[in-house]
Amino acid sequence: MINLKGLATGIGSLPLADVHEAVDLIFRSVPGAPFWPQLPKVDRRESMIAQFSENLPGITIGDNGLIFSAPDKEHALELFYEKFIARDLEYFRISNDFSRGLHAFYRYLNNTNLSGIEFIKCQVTGPFTFCAGINNSEGKAILHDKVLMQAMVQGLGMKALWQLDLFDKFAKKIIMFFDEPYLSAVGSAYTPVNRNDVIDVFSELASSLKRGNCLIGIHCCGNTDWSMLTDTEGIDIINFDAFSFQERFVLYADNLNRFLKRGGIICWGIVPTSDFNVNQTCELLTEKIKSGLDILAKKGIDRDLLLERLMISPACGLGALDTPKAEGVLKLLNQTSTFIRKNL
Repeated sequence: MINLKGLATGIGSLPLADVHEAVDLIFRSVPGAPFWPQLPKVDRRESMIAQFSENLPGITIGDNGLIFSAPDKEHALELFYEKFIARDLEYFRISNDFSRGLHAFYRYLNNTNLSGIEFIKCQVTGPFTFCAGINNSEGKAILHDKVLMQAMVQGLGMKALWQLDLFDKFAKKIIMFFDEPYLSAVGSAYTPVNRNDVIDVFSELASSLKRGNCLIGIHCCGNTDWSMLTDTEGIDIINFDAFSFQERFVLYADNLNRFLKRGGIICWGIVPTSDFNVNQTCELLTEKIKSGLDILAKKGIDRDLLLERLMISPACGLGALDTPKAEGVLKLLNQTSTFIRKNL
């Protein structure tokens, strides 16, 4: 593996309404690991849950969000599994109607020099967050329906596989993130999800997506039991909000040590999003990462290994910010990446 040491990428969402401006901003800010932009201000179908709902069984977009409203649940699932078993990737595509940003990003790659790109970064909303965001006709999240949950896991896996197939032509390593803010609720009495559920689902997804040019990442912008992810075979990258939760994350030093030794990468979400302001500098953010590295090194993790497997990102997606603030976050991310590479 290449020495990553501060390589920067993004989470996904941006507040821009012009797709070309969004793509240009990405390639200026994170040229080594560009990502396709999710643009919820362009169309509500580009919001986090809706964007990946296309052709999944029984899901419709209503005035109050997404609902599962199939009049015949068994028939809807039967049609879905016909396509799934046939591995019909075109059926599971993310169309331009649901992602202008993805298709503009693809066209840009087709018409640019790719020599400076180390990774192409893609994303899918993780199945726990996805199913927690969709209610049935009784107003209950489909996360509680094991049959529907399993179908959505498989459908979202196909959405990821379609992306891998689409971008494979560029002959670059691909990073596939599953965005899972819901994982911060695991362990609560109010969720049906437990540690084993998380490990089982992501083991299944990683196994179905693994190929030579693909790395699987999990993004969670809240605090969680990070050992669920370090201990899941097939997960290559853990992305966490290092600005807000670094002190809790480093408590998992033993798990992280094993994760790194088997090839894992830690992506530090070091540039704050909702708390972003002009007083933050690349020096201050790098010092914060350094303090985390110092703690992990004192707990027995090889410092050179930590640096070699260190990526950075914003703490979370930028879709809810205004455009100047989102641009400021990405500018600071770029500056911090350069500073880390020169000074750590």
